[in-house]
Amino acid sequence: MFIRHESLRSFLRLYPIVSTLIIIHLVLFLIINLFPGGQIFLFWGVGQNGMIAVGEYWRLVTPIFLHASFGHVLFNSFSLYLFGPALEQMLGKIKFIISYLAMGIIANIVTFYLKEPSFTQLGASGSIYGLFGIYFYMVMFRKDLIDRMNSQIVSTILVIGLIMTFVTPNINVLAHLFGLVSGLAIAPIILNNAKRFTPFIEVRQRPAQAEEPTFNPDRWKRRRLSNNKTFQKVIWGFFILFVLAGILVYLR
Repeated sequence: MFIRHESLRSFLRLYPIVSTLIIIHLVLFLIINLFPGGQIFLFWGVGQNGMIAVGEYWRLVTPIFLHASFGHVLFNSFSLYLFGPALEQMLGKIKFIISYLAMGIIANIVTFYLKEPSFTQLGASGSIYGLFGIYFYMVMFRKDLIDRMNSQIVSTILVIGLIMTFVTPNINVLAHLFGLVSGLAIAPIILNNAKRFTPFIEVRQRPAQAEEPTFNPDRWKRRRLSNNKTFQKVIWGFFILFVLAGILVYLR
């Protein structure tokens, strides 16, 4: 699910939305930093709360495609490369791009209302954490869409990401947290008719008449634990408390 086997050509063909977003990230970063006059994109695209307040509402959208540093654009683009393809296939192109933009915009709107007028923001982190939110919903409530190994990967990456959110300087903590929350909120809707991710390598090698899944979704049922539901509730409650505590600490 998160391990890429495709060639570059296959990746571009199979995941056109993810590919386009990554290309936009990199091209805009190069234009802004290497080309004369490229700073105009930064000037008109940065999410500056004071300018949003006077009616420049496009600044709630444009920061999703702009990044402040090479490390910033590299991390977000690589995260999109790893975690975007499965969701693009599972949701479909239209639903994926609408969800991706919506999660980023929600994170930027919250930032606008809760941060000071002078605050400035850039980056796709709200949307990226929104993807994590959707995956985390799968881990907790839609185990038919994700197997155990990938569930562990999501949980580990999410914990590391939240820790880094609070310890790394110059991070828009609100965008990370509310991007994550927005992903959790819309997941039940957008995953309603979703089907599990089928890697390209399986599609290419599977006989045309074969429809047997590569893993049995019911195997989770065979691993019953008497306290499984209680454990899930405890983890879910801890996660919500952690996010709320982070918001309160950050706003103090």
